[in-house]
Amino acid sequence: MSLHLNKLKSFHGRKGPVLLIIMDGIGIGKADDSNAVYRANTPNLDKLFKSDLYAQLKAHGTAVGLPSDDDMGNSEVGHNAMGAGRVFDQGARLVNSALKTGRIFQSGVWDNITKRAQKGGTVHFIGLLSDGNVHSHIEQLFIMIDKCAEQKFERVRIHPLLDGRDVGERSALDYVIPTEEKLKKISREKGFDYAIASGGGRMKVTMDRYNSDWNIVKRGWDAHVLGIGRTFSSASEAVKTFYAEDPKATDQYLPAFVITDSSGTPVGPIRDGDAVILFNFRGDRAIEISRAFSEKDFTEFDRGPLPDIFYAGMMEYDGDAHIPPHFLVQPPAIDRVISEYLCAEKVKTFAVSETQKYGHVTYFWNGNRSGYINESLEKYVEIPSDRIEFDRAPQMKAREINDKVIELLKSGDYKFGRTNFPNGDMVGHTGVMDAAIIAVETVDKCVGELLAVIKELGGIAVISADHGNADEMFTIDKKGVKSVKTAHSLNPVPFIIYDPLYQGEYRMADLKEKGLSNIAATLLNLLGYEKPEDYDPSLIEMT
Repeated sequence: MSLHLNKLKSFHGRKGPVLLIIMDGIGIGKADDSNAVYRANTPNLDKLFKSDLYAQLKAHGTAVGLPSDDDMGNSEVGHNAMGAGRVFDQGARLVNSALKTGRIFQSGVWDNITKRAQKGGTVHFIGLLSDGNVHSHIEQLFIMIDKCAEQKFERVRIHPLLDGRDVGERSALDYVIPTEEKLKKISREKGFDYAIASGGGRMKVTMDRYNSDWNIVKRGWDAHVLGIGRTFSSASEAVKTFYAEDPKATDQYLPAFVITDSSGTPVGPIRDGDAVILFNFRGDRAIEISRAFSEKDFTEFDRGPLPDIFYAGMMEYDGDAHIPPHFLVQPPAIDRVISEYLCAEKVKTFAVSETQKYGHVTYFWNGNRSGYINESLEKYVEIPSDRIEFDRAPQMKAREINDKVIELLKSGDYKFGRTNFPNGDMVGHTGVMDAAIIAVETVDKCVGELLAVIKELGGIAVISADHGNADEMFTIDKKGVKSVKTAHSLNPVPFIIYDPLYQGEYRMADLKEKGLSNIAATLLNLLGYEKPEDYDPSLIEMT
């Protein structure tokens, strides 16, 4: 289908470029000590938040396609919504629907898993064990475990990855113990063999993303497939031991562990004839382990002989590269993203971020599509991220991002650019307040420098975020107990238009609902185009 944009009659944009600045994880929280954004010295944001061209956007729950407004937003669904201009049902909602209707168990993929089990193979589940609902949900795993028992699969193994990021930082036992009890109950009552086999913290084991550190994946491979790692008699014993050894240890950074029987033999390495299900529904941290299981000519690390297994993801994590080849639930079909329209109009664009969010301003922005839409019109720049805990270097690669964006803006080659500063999110996830404050202050300084360039070039900057995080670093319960918060917040995010040449040509629209999906139409308006008919309304209206 040929795409086309109509020009606005009353506004034709500015002579300079339009730049979208995404301050990842910087939301609008309470004006108190829990809010690193509030506590930070942010002269540029303070001024922007007083602008007449300011709004607050909903960035979680149904506004980004998640099941309910109790569900926190995340960078993936946020960038999907911003780039697509519409809201699509997202991972958790799609999986919930497939489980509720039973469609997930009526596919050829589940049939293949069943055949493996019926021939004596073990069915393995690998994934994030929590109810954070960002990468996975424990209840979805439990439904599949129950289905295995119903179909009389005799041997099931779970390889839990501990969260501490989208849920409480030391909450692993809240999920591990109920899982152990469930597996013991099934084994006792039905005479099957269901157990936890291996695991580890998500930032140390299995769940790397964007090729940042393949050693993380290798540690997972060694534990899950080869049964190599520090051994324990149970997963709960492993967690308790790690806590006792390091009172400051948090779940996401716990090392790999392997469960052994009374003779010291691993209870669940992955062998020939087995089936493996990665039950995460979110793609970014699922792609690398999926490649390790499904690629014949794999060279990222020495995995040893590849077992004869059937591997399936909860979803297809990369639609262009078809990773993995087999999956249980179809991902949302996101079409006609803003980048496709801009390429159709021959508008040259760029996207810049460091490794941690590079895929967000490219892959997720483009509707879960790898690569360029039109390489002759687009330039994507990835700046390698540091491979350390982000509270140790909260500035991250903001300086390098800024330098590259300024270079591209001043080249005069691009009419639209987008960039993501990961600091507020990645440092916010560490739960370290002092580091989060530095992270926010770093972003504020970079924003100020970019606005100066936009003013020099006669362009427009749009400043927003994909979700909150650094805006809520701890919570206090009714008893006055303080708990560090490493998960995303449910707070709205800022939206500001910085237009130094503004003469009242447009104004903020009076919309009943304002969310991230309204950004695409707004950007098109600021570039001088009408929005596509089915895009969500623009946040501005012409005067």
